[in-house]
Amino acid sequence: MADFILTADKTAPSASGRWTPLRIAVVFICFLLNAIDGMDIVIMSYIAPVLKAEWALGPEALGTVFSASLAGMAVGGLFIAPLADRFGRRPLIIALLGVITATMLLSSRAQDITQLVVLRAIIGASVGAFLASVTTMAADFAPRGQQGMVVAAAISGYALGAVVTGLVVAHHLPEQGWRMMLTGAGCISLAALPLVVLVMPESIDFLKRTQPRDALARLNRLLSRLGEPALAALPSRVETRRASVAAVFAEGRLAGTLCLWLGIVMGFMSFYFLVSWITQLSVQSGLAVENAIYAGALFNFGGFSGTFVIGALGARYGLQRVTCIAMLCGAAVVAAFGYLSVSLGVTLVLAYLAGFTTNGGFNAFYALAAALYPAEIRSTGIGWAMGIGRIGAVIGPMLGGILIGQGLGLAALLAVFALPLLIAGVAALFIRARGAQIQPH
Repeated sequence: MADFILTADKTAPSASGRWTPLRIAVVFICFLLNAIDGMDIVIMSYIAPVLKAEWALGPEALGTVFSASLAGMAVGGLFIAPLADRFGRRPLIIALLGVITATMLLSSRAQDITQLVVLRAIIGASVGAFLASVTTMAADFAPRGQQGMVVAAAISGYALGAVVTGLVVAHHLPEQGWRMMLTGAGCISLAALPLVVLVMPESIDFLKRTQPRDALARLNRLLSRLGEPALAALPSRVETRRASVAAVFAEGRLAGTLCLWLGIVMGFMSFYFLVSWITQLSVQSGLAVENAIYAGALFNFGGFSGTFVIGALGARYGLQRVTCIAMLCGAAVVAAFGYLSVSLGVTLVLAYLAGFTTNGGFNAFYALAAALYPAEIRSTGIGWAMGIGRIGAVIGPMLGGILIGQGLGLAALLAVFALPLLIAGVAALFIRARGAQIQPH
């Protein structure tokens, strides 16, 4: 099957071929915001052993804590993310960052598992919508022909944020405790808020299509900062496709959308099982808590580096094909993890390879989604894909907790979660609109 090469939207007004300070700033902020998301979501897996001991939580209860934020992400992706296509990406990003900051600080003061689950669900809902808007903004400001790599670079911030969080938590958790770790994460989000308010612009595509008050002046200010000529007048308003779930299936995208959803559900199921449980499973295998946290950090660092490598290979050889190969290799590595993790060195190497293939390969689905949908429904398309995908994200950690609670061995457990990666890899081959331009290799 031929692969398509991810390219910038031909109608995107900011898709010129050169980088400018504004484009660099937007992509950096998108990277930073994804890093904050990675910190806020993955931090629970790092503090899980201490939280489990302090509150005397069983595997099933701990799985519920993990899944709370992931269930919230489904709600955010399905029902909050589409608001960006109607009211603007900038205001939604700012509002959600404020909610994430407040709830992260409040979660550090949770007194029981019920409070923590509720707060984690709110954080998840905000992050779920946040990811779609940030991904769309990165795609909107990417220079022509570099959309795939720009989206990959922005999304890679999620894994790097998880890596840095793991290193910091491993060093400070024994002395400072889990509450201080959550407080620190909230403070970092708070520090980023003024930068986003001052620097992040609205999408040029959104301004042209919706034409809000002072749209021409705002457009020309942005065009000037991008080094592009000013507009004498706003373009004629045309009837645009309604940013609804029906639109994501229109114009030959039915099969592509369904395969995208299937791939993301399966990928999320295995990925978030690993993200949530890798530290705790490493502890149960005999590693000290500090070394187990390092295994989790290496898993996420593998995802960070894998995102860039797989993104670059996808741009050269076809994103569908490369994503498929990465997910199939990920299934093999995850299955091997259950049989070969017999020492610290082997565990760390396998953790890195598992992150490289599963996280790096899965992040390519964001770029596939950005290519599948036109700009005016891109936030809706990505939001619904990620929202539906959170079904797998919720199931993964909870199913893992149930299987662990029933005494399933490590080898059998990881074999179970290797299977969804195989399905995701095959689904990636079919993510394109019917009749989309194909570049054979």
